[in-house]
Amino acid sequence: MTGPMEPIEDTDVAVVGAGGGGAVLALALAQKGIRTVVLDQAQGPPKGLRGEILQPNGQAVLDRLGVLRSLPAEAMRSVRNFHFLRAGGTRLCSIDYGELPAPYNHAIVTLPNVAHHAIVEAVQKQPSVSLRYGTSFTGLLLDNGRVAGLTAEGPDGSSAIKAKVVVGADGVFSKVREAMKIPADVHLYPEGYLIAIVETEQRVAESYYYVGHRQILGLFPATGKKVYLFYMIPSGSMDSLKQRGISELQRVWTGIAPQFGALFKHLTDWSQTAYMPTGRVRTPTWVKDGAVLIGDAAHAMNPHASQGRMQAMVDAMVLANLLPDCLKDGDCSVERLRAYEVARRPHVTMLQRLADQQVFYWNTGNPLVAFLRDRVFQTLDRNPRLRYQVLATTAGLRTEAPFTFFDRLIAAGILPDFFANDTAGSRPS
Repeated sequence: MTGPMEPIEDTDVAVVGAGGGGAVLALALAQKGIRTVVLDQAQGPPKGLRGEILQPNGQAVLDRLGVLRSLPAEAMRSVRNFHFLRAGGTRLCSIDYGELPAPYNHAIVTLPNVAHHAIVEAVQKQPSVSLRYGTSFTGLLLDNGRVAGLTAEGPDGSSAIKAKVVVGADGVFSKVREAMKIPADVHLYPEGYLIAIVETEQRVAESYYYVGHRQILGLFPATGKKVYLFYMIPSGSMDSLKQRGISELQRVWTGIAPQFGALFKHLTDWSQTAYMPTGRVRTPTWVKDGAVLIGDAAHAMNPHASQGRMQAMVDAMVLANLLPDCLKDGDCSVERLRAYEVARRPHVTMLQRLADQQVFYWNTGNPLVAFLRDRVFQTLDRNPRLRYQVLATTAGLRTEAPFTFFDRLIAAGILPDFFANDTAGSRPS
């Protein structure tokens, strides 16, 4: 039973969820002097195993906030080259992040949650932000139909917070979205990822993706001699995988990536692994009078796009640039807040579609589709223009789809590309 409701607290912005989008938004608002309360039902920052890759657009966000330079050097690794191979080891294509404009011409792989902990640490130093873990959102406060704050349940009982804007940054199954009465198409993919981190004497300096018959296996070098592994598996199959044993998993992985057979031997216990489900969220709107959705609550996407967390961070920055004027004018209506959605929706919609297309082709069990997939990779390997467009999209620097209709025909080998070596037109301005 909950205790009596505490007197109503007052703030400018109330954020539900202190994840990738919510924490970044809080920090960005604090740097503009905006009073912010952030609630998260977890007891503290995340500690679980997850693969952490900062794409160039995410690096730019953290740099702008002054966080990138605070990441401990011993907990991250700069990676330039990503190689795509057919299961068994035949190389299909290589992508070099060094082709991107400096200074963000690499990916950064960190140990689990390193970047997020750095963001949270910066947030906790801001006097205008109150970050409260162990506190759950329970409902919205309404004033003549517009959102005027929220109610919450925390260690000290129930509370109410009056806010000019409430931000739902609470993930795929967002309670804020539900309270805003925004319908959502939540699609859970039939596959997820087994993630592992191993430490090995076999130094891995570059990243590798293997694609085969309904097989995707990836390796990312982390700091020191640690390596992240990710392996696509059917949803709900983790228990049966464990029953078959680690040695069987090692055998399968060695068949996919023979050159790393010795590395796989360093996976010795299931405690080195975790399971990550995947889902997609589509909604008709992200805004209401006095309330906004960001990140997965608005537009979760398959991690194949390599941009889910990055896009939540970009959401936060765009919204943080909009809110000060809304607050100053006393106008946080849906009409004013919609500018955020107009700015962001085209990009995330493109990435959602791209991720679905990638999963279809990369994880195919159809030999004809697999032949086409491999042919596209091989075209990218010898076509700098198309390769750069794919790279810039993955890096978050390109907001349009990487291929036009004619580019698709070229990638499939149906049409020649007379401008294959011209990457100037593909480069982000």
